[in-house]
Amino acid sequence: MTCTLGEVKNRADFIVYWGGNPAECHPRHFTKYTLMQKSRFLPRGRKDRTMVLVDIRETKSVKAADVFLQVRPGKDFELITILRAMIKDQPISDAQLAETGLTREQLQDFVTRMKAAKFGVFFFGMGLSMTRGKHMNSAALLTLAAELNAFTKFVAMPMRGHGNVTGADVIMRWQTGYPFGISFNRGYPRYNPGEFSTVDVLVRGDTDCNFIIGADPGATMPKPAIEHLASVPTIVLDPHVTHTSKLARVHITTAPAGISAPGTAYRMDEIPMPLRPALESPYPSDEEVVRRIKETILKKPDWMGERPQMLTSQVG
Repeated sequence: MTCTLGEVKNRADFIVYWGGNPAECHPRHFTKYTLMQKSRFLPRGRKDRTMVLVDIRETKSVKAADVFLQVRPGKDFELITILRAMIKDQPISDAQLAETGLTREQLQDFVTRMKAAKFGVFFFGMGLSMTRGKHMNSAALLTLAAELNAFTKFVAMPMRGHGNVTGADVIMRWQTGYPFGISFNRGYPRYNPGEFSTVDVLVRGDTDCNFIIGADPGATMPKPAIEHLASVPTIVLDPHVTHTSKLARVHITTAPAGISAPGTAYRMDEIPMPLRPALESPYPSDEEVVRRIKETILKKPDWMGERPQMLTSQVG
């Protein structure tokens, strides 16, 4: 079910954006990868493609859509489950349909269009993955894409938010076999989204110290998570002062990656992009700061006869 953005650009004739607003959050996505590009298989570009937007409210992306499905807030999982039933011609009651805020005719048209596509793709954003249902919503949509492959070719891809989130997932998957939602508190990686995901750990108040690198959870996470960040020692590494920095006990300014610090970033289709700095910075890179912290910890004397392990939970 995975593919590159190049494949989408060249072959995808049916585009679904679910829980995202690419017109404002990913403004080049339309013109470079999905809707506007002409190719050997889609020589007329936009005229050869159909775009469906699924969201709880109208955004600027509605103007680019051929079909807009306004689902009720918190009912994405129910909608996906109904679509999975409809593509298999299973009966759906009117009461179940009413929960989603959409009509039978709207959903039957959506299903017909998906089955008739030559190459379809779901792009899903935080409106799906970070609302009620969270990882279960994402799993349901991936399952829907898999089941559509009984009729045509369909893939799914997340629309990433913060910089190089895909890079974090790729490296963790390489190192542990899991992309996110990982706990090392038993000395080996355990994977359980919904329990070990960062937002869940913070909402429950499980941590007594937080180390935030290149992210701003204080700007996006639920109120209980933000309150917990402020209640315990929080350390932030970031080139800029963020909402999380204002909650933190310590903020370490670092060189911006790709501008003043080298490295590798991953596109949302997992293509690695080498970063070569164009400007010098008086600040250290994130890598240098983390390395120096690790070296300092290793120089500390043994605690209670045994060196303490560094326990982490991957952002997810």
